[in-house]
Amino acid sequence: MGENPAKNHYAQLNQGEENEMEIFGYKTQGCRKALCIAGYILSCGALLLLFYWKPEWDVWANCTRCSLEEADIVLLRTTDEFRIYSRKTVTWISVSALIKSRLDYPATAEEDSVFSKAIMKPSLQVKSIQVQRIRYVWNIYAKQFQKVGALEDHHTCSAIHAKFGSGLTCNERNVRKVICGPNTIDVPVIPIWKLLIKEVLNPFYVFQLFSVCLWFAEDYMEYATAIIIMSLLSIFLTVYDLRQQSVKLHRLVESHNNIMVTVCRNKEGFQELESHHLVPGDMLVLKEGKTLLPCDAILISGQCIVNESMLTGESIPVTKTHLPQADNFKPWRMHCAEDYKKHVLFCGTEVIQTKADDTGVVKAVVLRTGFNTAKGDLVRSILYPKPMNFKLYRDALRFLMCLIAFAAIGMIYTVCVFALNGEEAGEVVKKSLDVITIAVPPALPAALTTGIIYTQRRLKKKGIFCISPQRINMCGQLNLICFDKTGTLTEDGLDLWGLLPCERNCFQDIHSFPADHSLPWGPVFRAMVVCHSLIVWEGKIQGDPLDVKMFEATNWVIDDSSGHQIEGQGSTHATVVRPGPKASSAPVEGVAILHQFPFSSALQRMSVIAQEIGGEQQVFTKGAPEMVAMLCRAETVPLNFESKLLLYTAQGFRVIGLACKSLQAGKQSTDLTREEVESDLTFLGLLIMENRLKRETKPVLEELSAARIRSVMVTGDNIQTAVTVAKNAGMISATNRVILVEANKIPGSFSASITWKPLEENKTEDYRGLQDDSPPTTERRIRLALASGQYHFAMSGKSYQIVAQHFRHLLPKLLLNGTVFARMSPGQKSSLVEEFQKLDYFVGMCGDGANDCGALKVAHAGISLSEQEASVASPFTSRTPSIACVPELIREGRAALVTSFCMFKYMALYSTIQYLGVLLLYWLKTGKILPINFSQWAQDPSWTKRRWRYWTVFWMRAYVCEKGESSQLNAFGNYQFLFQDLAITTVIGVTMSFTGAYPKLVPYRPPSQLISPPLLLSVVLNILFSLSMQVFGFVVVQEQPWYSKTNIYSACLSVNNHMENSSSVSSLGLHGMRDGAHGQTDNGYKSYENTTVWLLSTINCLIVALVFSKGRPFRQPIYTNYVFILVLIGQLGICLFLVFADIDDLYSKMDLVCTPTTWRISMVIMLAVTLAASFLVEEAVIENRSLWLLLKKTFRYHSKSHYKRLQRVLEQDSAWPPLNETFFSDSVAISVEGSMGGHSNPTFDSNEDAL
Repeated sequence: MGENPAKNHYAQLNQGEENEMEIFGYKTQGCRKALCIAGYILSCGALLLLFYWKPEWDVWANCTRCSLEEADIVLLRTTDEFRIYSRKTVTWISVSALIKSRLDYPATAEEDSVFSKAIMKPSLQVKSIQVQRIRYVWNIYAKQFQKVGALEDHHTCSAIHAKFGSGLTCNERNVRKVICGPNTIDVPVIPIWKLLIKEVLNPFYVFQLFSVCLWFAEDYMEYATAIIIMSLLSIFLTVYDLRQQSVKLHRLVESHNNIMVTVCRNKEGFQELESHHLVPGDMLVLKEGKTLLPCDAILISGQCIVNESMLTGESIPVTKTHLPQADNFKPWRMHCAEDYKKHVLFCGTEVIQTKADDTGVVKAVVLRTGFNTAKGDLVRSILYPKPMNFKLYRDALRFLMCLIAFAAIGMIYTVCVFALNGEEAGEVVKKSLDVITIAVPPALPAALTTGIIYTQRRLKKKGIFCISPQRINMCGQLNLICFDKTGTLTEDGLDLWGLLPCERNCFQDIHSFPADHSLPWGPVFRAMVVCHSLIVWEGKIQGDPLDVKMFEATNWVIDDSSGHQIEGQGSTHATVVRPGPKASSAPVEGVAILHQFPFSSALQRMSVIAQEIGGEQQVFTKGAPEMVAMLCRAETVPLNFESKLLLYTAQGFRVIGLACKSLQAGKQSTDLTREEVESDLTFLGLLIMENRLKRETKPVLEELSAARIRSVMVTGDNIQTAVTVAKNAGMISATNRVILVEANKIPGSFSASITWKPLEENKTEDYRGLQDDSPPTTERRIRLALASGQYHFAMSGKSYQIVAQHFRHLLPKLLLNGTVFARMSPGQKSSLVEEFQKLDYFVGMCGDGANDCGALKVAHAGISLSEQEASVASPFTSRTPSIACVPELIREGRAALVTSFCMFKYMALYSTIQYLGVLLLYWLKTGKILPINFSQWAQDPSWTKRRWRYWTVFWMRAYVCEKGESSQLNAFGNYQFLFQDLAITTVIGVTMSFTGAYPKLVPYRPPSQLISPPLLLSVVLNILFSLSMQVFGFVVVQEQPWYSKTNIYSACLSVNNHMENSSSVSSLGLHGMRDGAHGQTDNGYKSYENTTVWLLSTINCLIVALVFSKGRPFRQPIYTNYVFILVLIGQLGICLFLVFADIDDLYSKMDLVCTPTTWRISMVIMLAVTLAASFLVEEAVIENRSLWLLLKKTFRYHSKSHYKRLQRVLEQDSAWPPLNETFFSDSVAISVEGSMGGHSNPTFDSNEDAL
């Protein structure tokens, strides 16, 4: 049954967001519910269990469709490819106790607030649902569910100041608290009994319970008990692990819920209360000293310095400024654009310093509470991780379905055999159900999990921690890795290399660092002294590494006293910098930093207003050189600015532009807007920083390249610097060409242009770009490189966004050879990873946790090099901040993936071998076969006429029971099953996964599909080998001269006494050995067929375990897994002992019978032939990569991956890539703004890499 969206029945929740869902309305119907309850009782709870697994079936069975307005149950469905359903009950919140009369309505909230639109009149109730810890209320007027717990986005800057600047009234606060709920990020420690029930109700354990009950009914006590013990152990280990995670997460958020805060109430003044009482719109007062923020809040007065390491991964203080009182009609976020985060204090971060303005108080309006906050979003991403789509898991389900279908055939066959034999109905049901537990191994999921656990432990020993073990197998398929640059490929710290000052429109001689002589006092020196956001925290200068290096080079110090009264600036608390003991002489006592315009990723710059003590006010700006130059007066920028910039960026230096201007006297610094301050500047020069590659970067990238794994750089740095670092690191080889892709919006229109320019370095000082008038030889050389596919695209974040909007059809082509993506914002990084995934790449993302968290979450394998709390959203975290963890993770992922395939194949073969053996023995169920003398058939001509009849008799096994003879129960005995299941398969399943990863990454990946030709062929051929061997042994044993259907001891009687004793022995056998012959009784399982088939099938399990234990190229050779080898040798020794031993008590216990030594040797020969055939096929055919490549080429098979298809198309396109050409788009653009930032926590923007 599916959902047909009807009017008012269907809507979308969180439209355009990452957690977008479809919502359907349903109303519970009494008669349906009664029928379902009856079904629960009649099915002994099976129907209830099915509804637990499939909540949509529960809703469809119990409810009828209705509009969302009438619904008391809603069904939610994710809009991603997984289409996961969940069921939620609608609850009602009463506010009647808070609203006594109509006069209270206006006080409840303003008219355009969701709070007033959600209260139903006259009942004074609010209809709500809770989804993933977020509360939604029904908007009566919009007829939809809306999120509460956050201030509405439509408020303007002036409205926020006006409506919430004096705080909420008591009545407003109470109503909001009831509707929004408490301001808590409450992650309770889940009780053990709940975890146990949830784990036990897993389909795998339910199937095991079914199997165990069936085994107990068949007196198969020992194995059933062993399975119960192993299952309980597995359940307790899982529950313990989940409990530990629950406790860890609880402790992470516990401190957030019990913080004392000061709020301002309208008409009531300041109040101290616990943070869980806060509601959106409350006025928060921030006092001096360290404060942990319990909510997201908009700063409306004063200034704060905040440590956001919990969210960004960087322990760099961030300056927050108050929201301007702009008088316009734009919502506050739109007015502030991407800069709005500079006014927001985020939950979980720590305010380490406050600076009050003229009002003397630092105030902030509560923006979001509870799980709506930045920290709440981070916690929710852990509680509700994004599902994975991996072929292995899809194929595993298909594979299990095939086994179930296979088992169904066996069930039908078993029912026919036992029913025709006249068995009781209960016995028929038990035996037919038993076939399912044989064909579908209950131990399969546990065996697969074991391999992942071992890999996880090996990774932990290497300093790589994993919070999402299911992604380990995905790492084995990675073929593209995105790397952040600063702190990931290059060292965290920067070294000040030089300063290129500018005077009178000309660059001066470069000043190198460290230098014998210090910088002279002047505008450039003043810029270095004040243009930063450094603070003194815990006795040390803290801030951006670039700022720290720049300031330290001046030998000045920051005066960390509480504040300084500056003439003409009221009560402003200013930071003052003064000359240090080692500083060169300066004509001033110090310089005060009056006001900061913090660094903005969107604007790529920061500015300060500073004033020399007793002097005039000046503006100093630093940022991306191109951006700073645009803000300067043209006459102050040197003519050779671009060539000089290219000279240094092409060498991999990080270049910062400096500028300044004087302000008119008498103006208050706080009254100036950023636009006024950052205009008509004077260009001062370029600051040149050196960012060295990490020692391990180049070898790791070379190893990935040799393994044909693409490396892509995604950074916030300058594009030329990024290209140079990519070349130095080996991402781009010396013979390859780089093509710069530039996209720009055309002013005054809705269209855009895109241009392809080759970046060719002439070995001159200028490092100028290749132009149209370049020498023909160079042009030919580039064309030759392009024709061979040896080219790389480089583009900026701005160009990437324009291409995504206006040139969507070109984006896949650009990504196919895109290697450098510079000036990328956090949202663009996430978007880029998703675009690569759409091309069917398996994408890994490696970053230092700052600005990369969004991309780390959406990648198939996100590897964080930061141990800060921000990295908890990343599946993998490396203890050492080195990219050496990337190839290590890929190696282990490949080994884990191959181990999973080995376990699948082995478990499939083990269950099939046992399944075939049991069905073969069931063949004997109905009695004694008519004797067929093959020698007589061959010699007597009269037999020829009846051959067809006897052939049919033989293969259809039409048995005739002798009158008075009880039929035998031909199957494996309990101890035989126990030995195969426990002593062989379980031990192999545990030890096979011990094999470690092969140290070298080969240039191809293991197969990603379980249902692939090589794997299927391997399984099918080995099944045929096993079947052939068992059938051959089964048939041939019956043709032996010593074989007797009724006398199971005839084979071991001496040849001389055989004839005279056969009659008496036969009589003893027919009477159940009542006289104690051989001291034992026959329990019905013993037969020559049973002994032959069981011994062959048991040792065959060892053969397939050995053959399927792959070593190179993805795992270490099998002999390195000492435990597994010792286990195989021990098991083989025991099996051979059982073959050749002649111990009555042992044979009786194992339901075996004695056979002649010649027959035992014959069985060993059969096994040796099977081993040789299986090993030969596996090595010469299945593992023969060259053969499969030849077959692909012969049958013209091509990969179906999107990027492979695109590669083949572009190889035939001689016009691609275009050089020195410009294309124009149509006027229609695709909006991608939502997707650019949809997967990024709002605080993941920091100043990392953006200069």
